[in-house]
Amino acid sequence: MHSSAVFLIEFGAIILALGLLGRFAGRFQFSPIPLYLLAGLAFGEGGLLPLGTSEEFVAIGAEIGVILLLLMLGLEYTASDLVTNLKTQYPAGLVDFALNALPGAGMALLLGWGPVAAVVLAGVTWISSSGVIAKVMGDLGRLGNRETPAILSILVLEDLAMAVYLPIVTALLAGVSLAAGSLTLAIALGVAGTVLFVAVRYGRLISRFVSSDDPEKLLLVVLGLTLLVAGIAQQLQVSAAVGAFLVGIALSAEVAEGAHHLLSPLRDLFAAVFFVFFGLHTDPASIPPVILPALALAVVTAATKIATGYWAARRAGISVKGRWRAGGTLVARGEFSIVIAGLAVTAGIEPALGPLATAYVLVLVVLGPLTARYTEPIATRVTARLTGRRRGAPAVTAARVEAPAEAPVEAPAEETLEPVDDGTAGRP
Repeated sequence: MHSSAVFLIEFGAIILALGLLGRFAGRFQFSPIPLYLLAGLAFGEGGLLPLGTSEEFVAIGAEIGVILLLLMLGLEYTASDLVTNLKTQYPAGLVDFALNALPGAGMALLLGWGPVAAVVLAGVTWISSSGVIAKVMGDLGRLGNRETPAILSILVLEDLAMAVYLPIVTALLAGVSLAAGSLTLAIALGVAGTVLFVAVRYGRLISRFVSSDDPEKLLLVVLGLTLLVAGIAQQLQVSAAVGAFLVGIALSAEVAEGAHHLLSPLRDLFAAVFFVFFGLHTDPASIPPVILPALALAVVTAATKIATGYWAARRAGISVKGRWRAGGTLVARGEFSIVIAGLAVTAGIEPALGPLATAYVLVLVVLGPLTARYTEPIATRVTARLTGRRRGAPAVTAARVEAPAEAPVEAPAEETLEPVDDGTAGRP
């Protein structure tokens, strides 16, 4: 009875704190994500008020939060939209990998951690946080923007790439044979391909099965189906987030609209819990020793993510402002980066990799909402100022060069203007 009471007190305090932080952020029109993370640091190990009995429930709530975030993002688009975007945006996925995975691999090799650690840290810096980005776009009201499909395409390509990457990393860390690693990879690819095929081919049938005029039944069926598919996907070494996203893709028309309306409050609740859980597992004392390389890596890969989004949006024909918004939105790293780093820490590959990855993700998960909001206005101001300087410099030079030539004709010009000085100018 005592432990149950403590759990209710702790979890109630967390939810109340999140609500107050959300109201504070809303008053100043700021994303609450950084405040949720700071709350997690306060309640986590080494924080001001470490949790006891409620941490396990918070961990489960965090997983549900990520699943709901990706489900809601998938509900925004149909299967045909997904296929079209994948066909047109796959070059952006290659650019994304080259610009953002290589800095992580290079940092690991520079620190002398070896090739396996390089593969791990490459994944940490490569994959953007779908959960954070989905929440930020919702907070900023950008889900309907023209650049959103380009952003979504990159996120989907990254999530689907995890179906290939995670089995490879797991095999490398475990030191298994090539045959065993290949079998795991084949299973992962088969499951991801099957789910995608079913979503594209039989999406209407799934929507009919799920559809209901009763909101309660619709909520239970959609939520149950999403958690079931996500769990099966994760059990088969495929990302649960990918499974949830594909469920959202499979639902269409009135079903998607109704599910979106019903699940929005649950999404907001469990998404906030996810960000708190991330902070809970970040010990503030482990950050200072690795802060310099983490900051350097964060600066470099923030710039490369902005470049990735800008390039992808330009390729899709988006305006300049939309390109900057796309780039700034992709900066945040989060859940996948922590999962990848956790695999390496569990395998004992490199003791410093975990703290560096944690500090790196913490910096970018706080910086990401800021770049999403301010990259476009800052870039617009800088561009306007540079353009103004370029236009102004030739005018001044021309005036200086032409001044001596105009001097001899000043007197005749004044004589022709004298009759106009009688005050009759402008009269009929």
